Amino acid sequence: MAGLTSSTIGRKYAMALSALFLLIFLILHLTTNLLSVLPNRDIFNTASDFMGYNPFVQFLMQPILGFAVLFHFIMGFVLEIKNNKARPVKYAANNPSVNSSWMSRNMIISGAVVLAFLALHFYDFWLHEINYKYVEGIAPDAERFWPELHEKFADIWRVALYVIAFVLLGLHLAHGFQSSFQSVGARHPKYTPVIKAFGKWYSILIPAGFIFIAIFHFVTQ
Repeated sequence: MAGLTSSTIGRKYAMALSALFLLIFLILHLTTNLLSVLPNRDIFNTASDFMGYNPFVQFLMQPILGFAVLFHFIMGFVLEIKNNKARPVKYAANNPSVNSSWMSRNMIISGAVVLAFLALHFYDFWLHEINYKYVEGIAPDAERFWPELHEKFADIWRVALYVIAFVLLGLHLAHGFQSSFQSVGARHPKYTPVIKAFGKWYSILIPAGFIFIAIFHFVTQ
């Protein structure tokens, strides 16, 4: 890890690896949450109960996920600061609209907003789970997960925050997806268009799926 983070190239490579891990996690997370819109609530409750009490998920995958999230965003801020210090000509004097997209120049902004959203998300769900299982020590209830999720989206302001955050996540992914693959060396005339097209649809469908879930639970209160 020290070798990966000791140079700019190493830091970009390490950040890209953490991004690829998070891209996979988003698919798994969305797949599980989409079960909550099915007519049979027991399917979502069963899946959530497994994820919430399985030792492998709780004590191995969850800490790895937490580390990946923090590492990715901290490394992003570090790279942005170093890039700004090393850039001899600022974008304002270098025709930014021609040289790069708005999102590629403002990944730090969208990343900061997404990070703030994750803080809210952890407060809503992860801290609640910690309190339920380890602070209050309440006995497991496999039927509690759907009602708890449904209740979170009863307020329009929370739904609005989720929608805004996932729109910005989509914009962040639109640039970050292809950038991550390029950073790990996936550059080839044959595969780059495929990666670019897949990244475009990924950055649309994944956030749209989460937005759909939030709106679904709001309108079905």
